[in-house]
Amino acid sequence: METPVSELLENNIWLALNQVKDPEIPVLSIVEMGMIAGVKIHEHKTEVIITPTFVGCPALHVIQQNVKDELHKQGIDAEVKIDLSIKWTTERMTAEAREKLEKFGLAPPPHISDDELTEEQLNRVRCPFCHSTDTTLRSAFGSTLCRAIRFCFNCKQGFEQFKPVT
Repeated sequence: METPVSELLENNIWLALNQVKDPEIPVLSIVEMGMIAGVKIHEHKTEVIITPTFVGCPALHVIQQNVKDELHKQGIDAEVKIDLSIKWTTERMTAEAREKLEKFGLAPPPHISDDELTEEQLNRVRCPFCHSTDTTLRSAFGSTLCRAIRFCFNCKQGFEQFKPVT
């Protein structure tokens, strides 16, 4: 049995979207980040709905253009809409994204149980270099809106953590 054309098109769209990297964290795609809120295939145009990680994300328009460009390479005419009504949380990130963050040297955000962060979850951040949880928060403000600066007492390294967002 043959795969329907619309299913093949949707698969190609998702493969293309997975090539679009987050400009601030280039080891992650916007798919892995959980920024794709939906894909709609219309007769003459494709609509991609993205939700930003932060409302004031300075990279949002770059991401929007990169999505259009990547889909255009595949011969797909796309309209990319930003939907601020869809709440992005770090729970939207894939397991692969969390692994890639750690290999990149960024501590991934903790999983949030029941939409609530416990004090222990906030304080027991694992160092991406030595994997110790003997770490402390140095500054809630890192190099970008989504990062905080931490210090590991075990390996004496400073590192950034992707902030948990509920």
